[in-house]
Amino acid sequence: MTHRPQLYLLVAWLTALPLFATEHHGRVTFNGVPVPGATVTASRGGRQVVTTTGSDGLYSFTCLEDGLWSMDLKMPGFAEAKQNIGIAPGASAMEWQLKILPLDQIKASAAVPLEADAPRPQPKARDENAPETKLPEEDLARSAADGLLINGSVNNGAASPFSQAMAFGNNRSAGKSLYNGGIGITFDNSALDARPFSLTGQNTPKTSYNRMTGLLSLGGPLRIPHLLPSGPNLFLNYQWTRNRNASVQSALVPGSAARSGMFPGAVIDPDIGVPFPGNRIPAGRISPQAQALLNLYPLPNFISGGGYNYQAPLVNSTHQDALQSRFTKNLGRRDGIYGRFAFESFRSGTPSIFSFLDNGNMLGLDAGLNWSHRFNAHLFLNLGYQFSRLTSRTIPYFENRANISGLAGISGNHQDPVDWGPPALVFSSGIAELSDAQSSLQRNQTGAVSYSLLWNRGRHNFRFGGDFRREQFNALSQQNARGTFTFTGAETGTDFADYLLGVPSAAAVAFGNADKYFRESVHDAYFADDWRISPELTLNAGVRWEYGAPITELYGRLVNLDIAPGFSAIAPVVAADPSGALTGHRYPASLVEPDKSGFEPRVGLAWRPLSGSSLVVRAGYGVYYDTSVYQTIAAQMAQQPPLSKSFSIQNTAAYPLTLATGFNAPASVTSATFALDPNFRAGYVHNWQLSLQRDLPASLQMTAAYLGIHGNRAMQEILPNTFPAGAESPCPACPTGFAYLMSNGASTREAGRIQLRRRLNGGFTGTLEYTFSKSIDDAAALGGQGSAATPANLAANNPAQDSASSAAATGRQGLQIAQNWLRPGAERSLSNFDQRHVVSLQFQYSTGMGTRGGMLLSGWKGALWKEWSFASQISAGSGLPETPIYLAPVEGTGVTGTIRPNYTGAPLYEHPAGRYLNPAAYAPAPPGYWGNAGRNTITGPATLTLDASLGRTFRLNDRFNLDLRFDSSNALNHVTFTTWNTVVNSTQFGLPAAANAMRSVQTTVRLRF
Repeated sequence: MTHRPQLYLLVAWLTALPLFATEHHGRVTFNGVPVPGATVTASRGGRQVVTTTGSDGLYSFTCLEDGLWSMDLKMPGFAEAKQNIGIAPGASAMEWQLKILPLDQIKASAAVPLEADAPRPQPKARDENAPETKLPEEDLARSAADGLLINGSVNNGAASPFSQAMAFGNNRSAGKSLYNGGIGITFDNSALDARPFSLTGQNTPKTSYNRMTGLLSLGGPLRIPHLLPSGPNLFLNYQWTRNRNASVQSALVPGSAARSGMFPGAVIDPDIGVPFPGNRIPAGRISPQAQALLNLYPLPNFISGGGYNYQAPLVNSTHQDALQSRFTKNLGRRDGIYGRFAFESFRSGTPSIFSFLDNGNMLGLDAGLNWSHRFNAHLFLNLGYQFSRLTSRTIPYFENRANISGLAGISGNHQDPVDWGPPALVFSSGIAELSDAQSSLQRNQTGAVSYSLLWNRGRHNFRFGGDFRREQFNALSQQNARGTFTFTGAETGTDFADYLLGVPSAAAVAFGNADKYFRESVHDAYFADDWRISPELTLNAGVRWEYGAPITELYGRLVNLDIAPGFSAIAPVVAADPSGALTGHRYPASLVEPDKSGFEPRVGLAWRPLSGSSLVVRAGYGVYYDTSVYQTIAAQMAQQPPLSKSFSIQNTAAYPLTLATGFNAPASVTSATFALDPNFRAGYVHNWQLSLQRDLPASLQMTAAYLGIHGNRAMQEILPNTFPAGAESPCPACPTGFAYLMSNGASTREAGRIQLRRRLNGGFTGTLEYTFSKSIDDAAALGGQGSAATPANLAANNPAQDSASSAAATGRQGLQIAQNWLRPGAERSLSNFDQRHVVSLQFQYSTGMGTRGGMLLSGWKGALWKEWSFASQISAGSGLPETPIYLAPVEGTGVTGTIRPNYTGAPLYEHPAGRYLNPAAYAPAPPGYWGNAGRNTITGPATLTLDASLGRTFRLNDRFNLDLRFDSSNALNHVTFTTWNTVVNSTQFGLPAAANAMRSVQTTVRLRF
């Protein structure tokens, strides 16, 4: 799995206090039978968190502070159980075995009358991340069976979308099954969904499709008489998914006149420098290669004055089979084991507007086994092993089907049958990019061992541990085997006229050693102390060390550049013989120096400053390293000369390019396109946060929080020795055409958040949250949609996409190479993920709760009204930043998408009708200058989503329950654009590039027993 720095930063930002917190889960049974409705109370330091078990006997606490907790289990009719449990990552699930009380004690407890005005005990503090609960009511004066009901908890059936049946094990009128499970189906049909949105406004026929998922689950003890009389508790869950999804794709394709060489404006003849007579290219001048590839484009199917003239419905298909299983088993009083196994198979078919159907399949498995041992009441040990394997295959449409490049007369690219197909064609005017997926086979595998020790001593809970992970990334693929041609109109003034003449502005290709075997080791160790200073103050402090070794290739097939001072000269250095020819430096096998300085101190506190008050103060600070940066870097280093053919070149008088021979670069062209600073260091962030929480009247709770992040060593990428168009080269003898990646960037993010939450009362609960934030960085790929990539595959990174959604067309590309290589710090601007304002509202209402909610209704009215649960989530936010792009090659390279235009001063958002940005706001930079328009200076479209659900459980009898649920995405059927087209020399500048999905409705029916 590829890890991105921006995702890492977001995870660090979203980490809530306490800094050392873990989910704890367990299972309650009686004679192997799951017990629902049991109350589990976790206590520590004067604080209590309460939850109840579900119909399968399972319970969970979502976020308990790591350390020793006192667990108290209560269930009417059963003996109370207590135990101290160590909470730590990877700890095994807790197993509780209830013991039934004597009959006289059961009757005595059931005969206690309910006192209406009896005060309820309240916990002294609450965990803001744990499910909100109230303490259970006194036992009701009912029968022993009715006494199993737990009322007053927000986790009981009335508060959940699917109410839980209040029955357990042998207390069933229909039998004495030891097992529980369910069978169900979730389905959706195009007849229930809204029509996909059309960017062009054209009335495209609605395509029929279906989505269907089958569900099957079974849980209980695994027992075989005389062979396995007391086996483990086993749970199995299987999903069967068959989906067809429809969308409407819009594009700009060449019309009949343009195909024949006729243009509405002047077209320059590059041979003589004057316009063609009648603005028409003679048929004899049209390149046969261009004509062959042009046959792959569809003809326009409507006439429009806007940026599109073709629209078609597309239907993709996905097939998925997934199995999850887990088991628990106690081995005596001190030992227990917990294991899991998951399997998934995924197949897909993805069409394009060119009628190319690319297929993909994936096969994965994940398994883990944990052993826990309790030495005594104060010392706990947990050992674990995890293994995962994932195989994925991408099969492009033309693989082993037709050698499009060869038949068109294009040479120099890879024409092995698995890489058959057309080269990618990129047009600056917005004509749909001709592209297809790259053939690939990925086989990744991970094995990991973990160790943790929890020691309770007085008011301290000490935790020690460590992990080791060995990862394999085995790839059989090429980076850009069919190559990429870019057309910008540099020769004729019109990009499509350049194409017809067969003269690209830039060419890039990369292929060679297809098989690559990457290896990486990841280590970590940690120590933490959870110190309960007093009932009002808890301090959590510790340190963690993380080290992700730079990736190596099994056979030494990594290539970097040995660079002379000032980038005056370069020479490739291969990991198999890592001696720099220019500098004499001896490189390690990874060609990058390891960084073992990843020490991460962390501290957090929870404090109740006023005794008896609900005010709680939480604060924390931590350092987090990104140890996952090397995978993408290694993939770039593995596909370079002398092991591969790889270059990116601009069309010049010295190196003239044609469609026929553009992939045959002269020997003098810089062939290695990527270089990494050998002292590259993994990035890290400082994360600090402060929150105040207080209860308010009317069952409300308010939390105000401040969160801050400062990142260091962010990735920056430059193109050494480049210069703006029209300027003289400052160093004609210096090498160009390669990118250089270093770790000199920085980032900051600050956010304020206010949350107002209403606890369940009268059937209603909800949360309103507003976040104001600002994020700034000068990184090359921080927050983008991809990581650093070589110039050779810039345009090829978006296979099987049209220009409306490609990164190059929208200006939202992940590759954000600095425009001016001498001033990478000038790229400092808003981060790609900076969303200034975000507000969300979540609420749920359950009918039949409270006297005003119909609790006292009876008869058919009560049966019809009660126990329905309606939930909705509304989220709105300001737009994300986007970058204006002037699509043209950087001088001396074939890299496009990094040059920005000049800002003219015209109001950007005072746009003409039909567009959302003003084209007059930008113009090409004058000769000899870089564009002055800043990175991420355009605000994208605002976001709005509203999802809703309605569900109920029908109790067929004491054993069987039927769940019915309706889920609607984008329930208002509101159109929300996701991004603008920000390529200023495109006819689609200022138009929406894509829109969110329209309303869909899913129905779920499930029978549980």
